[in-house]
Amino acid sequence: MKTTPFTEKHIALGAKMHEFAGYNMPIEYSGIIDEHLTVCNAVGVFDVSHMGEFWVKGPQALAFLQKVTSNNVAALVPGKIQYTCFPNEEGGIVDDLLVYCYEPEKYLLVVNAANIEKDWDWCVSHNTEGAELENSSDNMAQLAVQGPKAILALQKLTDIDLSAIPYYTFTVGRFAGKENVIISNTGYTGAGGFELYFYPDAAEAVWKAVFEAGEEFGIKPVGLGGRGTLRLEMGFCLYGNDLDDKTSPIEAGLGWITKFVEGKEFINRPMLEKQKAEGTTRKLVGFEMIDRGIPRHGYELVNGEGEGIGVVTSGTMSPTRKIGIGMGYVKPEYAKVGTEICIDMRGRKLKAIVVKPPFRK
Repeated sequence: MKTTPFTEKHIALGAKMHEFAGYNMPIEYSGIIDEHLTVCNAVGVFDVSHMGEFWVKGPQALAFLQKVTSNNVAALVPGKIQYTCFPNEEGGIVDDLLVYCYEPEKYLLVVNAANIEKDWDWCVSHNTEGAELENSSDNMAQLAVQGPKAILALQKLTDIDLSAIPYYTFTVGRFAGKENVIISNTGYTGAGGFELYFYPDAAEAVWKAVFEAGEEFGIKPVGLGGRGTLRLEMGFCLYGNDLDDKTSPIEAGLGWITKFVEGKEFINRPMLEKQKAEGTTRKLVGFEMIDRGIPRHGYELVNGEGEGIGVVTSGTMSPTRKIGIGMGYVKPEYAKVGTEICIDMRGRKLKAIVVKPPFRK
């Protein structure tokens, strides 16, 4: 298994480790619920160094990105970030990702860890424009410092005014005594905070500084288990669960990142444009359990008569709500908020109701 610059720290802290996307990653430390609530109420630190990073540079950078991504990259200005996806030719999604705009001819793509090789091959094979591509995934470490008190802790470590970095923007500067650190306000938890990108040789110093700065605020390390429950409470999609090569962004409710602007002829635009206009045969919805039970990925969704209407893609027991929550694809006639559906849990038909995420207000 691959390691991150923090793997030995996780092990020393007694983390429960498991393979994820080829990496030896921490699943939990003090327990998923405790870590989840720490992020909601204070500040938690995630090692997300396994994520992939690609540079796209040169005069053809924008043209290339306009072709391979669904969102309108031309709308970005330096310092801004955009959520988007790589559509494939069959109507599915190669991956969902972030695009960081450094300058008109320099962009950073942040992709999912499990898809680094697939995404890189996709970009290289579709780069008929001749953009300059560089895979820097092994040359970047990343910590996500999340929670309402993250800004108080991190502000001690930089002269950059963190309150002047709005959501989905970033800056680059000195942090914890290290130069050229990317400080980004995106996050995957809904609890506020920042992502820090830096060279692997700065990992030890940054980790130590962050935990010392956050000590008075009850800072804790958080594993992938807590990351999963936090993102689901916000209704954020997870590639491999809610999105995949056969799921279109229109079906997934990602029409807002699929921009049919003039002059942007991105991959599979005609099919997605048709879906947008005519509708799809299924839609991604959020639901809350009425009956007691925990929905899980792969459980069948049925109507009151027991007929199959879809499938659960993500599900858990909400640590903040103390009820089962989930997302799944259903036939359009069952997608309206307030519709009662059932989850087939090993033969038991348990009631749920369609709601509009986020589940955590």
